[in-house]
Amino acid sequence: MRTDTPWGTLPARDHLLAGAVDAAGAPVLDVVVPVYNEEKDLEPCVLRLHDHLARTFPYSFRITVADNASTDRTPEVAARLAAALPRVRSYRLEEKGRGRALRTVWSHSDAPVLAYMDVDLSTDLNALLPLVAPLISGHSDLAIGSRLSRGSRVVRGSKREFVSRAYNLILRSSLAARFSDAQCGFKAVRRDVAERLLPMVEDSGWFFDTELLVLAERAGLRIHEVPVDWIDDPDSTVHIVRTATEDLKGVWRVGRALTVGALPLDRLARPFGDDPRDRALSGVPGGLARQLVGFCVVGALSTLVYLALYSLFRLGFGPQLANGGALLVSAVANTAANRRLTFGVRGRGGAVRHQAQGLVVFAIGLALTSGSLAALGAASGSPSHGTELAVLIAANLAATVLRFLLFRAWVFPDRADRSREVYEDGPAAAAPAVGHAEDGPIAAAPAAGHAEDGPAAAAPAVGHAEDGPAAAAPAVGHAEDGPAAAAPAAGHADDTHHELGNVR
Repeated sequence: MRTDTPWGTLPARDHLLAGAVDAAGAPVLDVVVPVYNEEKDLEPCVLRLHDHLARTFPYSFRITVADNASTDRTPEVAARLAAALPRVRSYRLEEKGRGRALRTVWSHSDAPVLAYMDVDLSTDLNALLPLVAPLISGHSDLAIGSRLSRGSRVVRGSKREFVSRAYNLILRSSLAARFSDAQCGFKAVRRDVAERLLPMVEDSGWFFDTELLVLAERAGLRIHEVPVDWIDDPDSTVHIVRTATEDLKGVWRVGRALTVGALPLDRLARPFGDDPRDRALSGVPGGLARQLVGFCVVGALSTLVYLALYSLFRLGFGPQLANGGALLVSAVANTAANRRLTFGVRGRGGAVRHQAQGLVVFAIGLALTSGSLAALGAASGSPSHGTELAVLIAANLAATVLRFLLFRAWVFPDRADRSREVYEDGPAAAAPAVGHAEDGPIAAAPAAGHAEDGPAAAAPAVGHAEDGPAAAAPAVGHAEDGPAAAAPAAGHADDTHHELGNVR
C-alpha cells in the first residue's frame, strides 16, 4: 500500500474563478474518457460530449481520451478527434486498467476539476453540470453519480441490478461506506484533493473508484451524490464475474489496511480548515465539547464492560483480584478507543507509549476503586454484591473525571503538539502539517500559501523530497508541451512509464 502522500495541509476550499483559471491557460474542467478497443463508439461519444459541453457548460473545458492499450483502431480515432477539435486531446497507455488511465491523466492535468465518464454515455449528460458544480463552488471535494439513490431513473437488467446492490451492501457492511454507488462511471474530484488521494490508491483496475471513495470518506472529505438517469449498455464488455472477484479482493485489502492503521489518513483528515466544528468557541478550548461527548460514550461502554468482567471474575476470585483484572482489561480497551475516537489519533505511531501512559492512569483508577472497596469492607464487613457495584460506580465516576483530564493534557495533548508523533514514518515526517515557522525552514512553507508569509509561502505543500529531482516535475503537464509532459506527477513513475510521451 502506497504511503508516499505529499505532506502539508490542503488549501481552504474556495469558489473557482473562471476568469483567473482561463487567464492561466487551463480549463476549469477536464473530462477523461477511458477506452479500450472502442473504435466504434469513441467518435460518437466524443462528438456528443463535446457538443453538450460547448452548448451548456458555462466554464472552459477539455475532453481527454485515455486509450488503455487498445489493439484496434481506437488510437487512430482518438488522434483524429484531437486534431479536429481543439478542446480534445488523447493519451496512449501501453498497459490496461481504468484506474491506471485515470491516475495517469488526472496526475498530469492542469484543470482544477477532474471528471470521468464511460464511453457508452449510459449516464444522461444533463447530470454533468450538477456533478461538478459543488466542486467548482468549493462546497464538496468529490462528486459521484448514483444509480441507487431515490431520485435516479435507471433502465437495466435484473442481473446487473442485483450485482450492483449486492456490492453496495458488501461495502456498507464491511467498510462502513455511506455513499450509495461506487461503480457508476460518472465521477469528479478537485485536483488538489486528487493530488493527495491518488498516491494512496493502489488498485489500477475497476476497484480504483471504490478505493478512492472509501479513503476519501474515511479521511472526512465531503462526497456529493447526484441522482442520474442511466440506461444500461447491452454491448458492455465488462466481465461481471472477474470484476466482482477483483472487487472483493480489493475490499479485503483496504479493510485490512484500515483495521491495522496502515493508511496515513491523518494527512487528509479535516485538511481544509473550514469545518465549523473546528471553529474556536469563546471560553471553550478547541475541540473540548466534541472530545467530552466521545469520552462519555467510550466511558459508558467501557464501564459496562468493566462491570460485566468484574461480575465474571468475582465468581472465582476475591473482590480485589476481580476488580484489578476487570479494570486492567477495560482500561486497555478504553485507552485504544479514546485514542482513535475521542482524540483522533490514527496509525500505529506512539500506540505503545499511549498504552503505557494509559496504564499509569489505570493505576490511579485502581487506587481509587480498590481503596473504596477496602473502605467498604472495613465499614460493613461482608457487603452485598449490589453494594459493591454501587461503590465501584461512584469511585469510577471520580476516576473518570481524572482520567479525562490526564488523557487530554498528558496522554493525548493538543493536535499541534503531537504533529510529529502521529507521523513517525521517517525524517520527513517531522514537518508539521500546519507549518509553524518556529519548527524550521521546511515547516515555514504554509500549506495554504498565505501572502503575508513572504516568498517562502510560494513553496507548494505537495513536493516529495525523497523523490529526488524528478519530483520537481509539475503535476499539470500539458499535452502540447511535448516530452516534458511525460514527467510523472508526484513521483508516480510506476504508473506512467514511457508511454506518456505518446500524447496527441
